[in-house]
Amino acid sequence: MQHIYIICIGKLKEHYLTSAVLECTKRLSPYCKLIIKELPAEKLPLNPSLAEINTALKKEGDALLSAIPPLAYTFVLCVEGRQISSEAFSETLSSLYLTGKSCAAFIIGSSYGLDTSVKKRGDFLLSLSKMTFPHQLFRVMLLEQIYRAYQINKGGKYHK
Repeated sequence: MQHIYIICIGKLKEHYLTSAVLECTKRLSPYCKLIIKELPAEKLPLNPSLAEINTALKKEGDALLSAIPPLAYTFVLCVEGRQISSEAFSETLSSLYLTGKSCAAFIIGSSYGLDTSVKKRGDFLLSLSKMTFPHQLFRVMLLEQIYRAYQINKGGKYHK
């Protein structure tokens, strides 16, 4: 069974998002072992300077890098990442498992993004859209796409 890690900065605060994550987790349970690691966001002032943001991103980046399992194929979610179709994403996840990589990690940074060191560690820089979404909603969107990928691979009816 494939192990999927979602390693992210910050905790979900809204009840409806927590419920959505629980539902996605339940739906994914037949296909993979899902592990969500929430790491604390660095505290920043209301209007942080660029230097303060960069310092926070570096600290968060170090924490993210240390949370990635050693042999995990790592997807880094970032705006400059590559956009692919749900079908191509499904093929990518499936091919990882078939080539002996049973562990995949998905990295989600803070609302300020990610330190360059995290992007360099990534095996695949991935963007779900050129649009901007609420940071906490993004986790639900990613989980839905992972579930969709498994459904596509299985030939399920979920993906139309």
